[in-house]
Amino acid sequence: MVQKNKIKYIVYLIIILIGLVYVLFNKYGIFKYWKLEGQVNYLKNKISIIEKENKILEAEIDSLKKNVPAKIERIAREKYNMKRKNEHVLRIEEK
Repeated sequence: MVQKNKIKYIVYLIIILIGLVYVLFNKYGIFKYWKLEGQVNYLKNKISIIEKENKILEAEIDSLKKNVPAKIERIAREKYNMKRKNEHVLRIEEK
């Protein structure tokens, strides 16, 4: 009788362990869930950074559409290497 109960408990324990391993390590398991949750958080942070950059770029586009002289002059100087009359431009090259 005692031997039967021991075998019964061992079988139950093996079934529970197999179920636990399955829940933890299968394709939809807990470890996979935690990994995917980390990726979701990383992507949410990346999205918020990109949204902030988009707002900055939209503000710059808006100021260029409104013909803000200081903005247009800054871009002309930086991007197109333009200068005013009687102005000397010094270039510093990085090595």
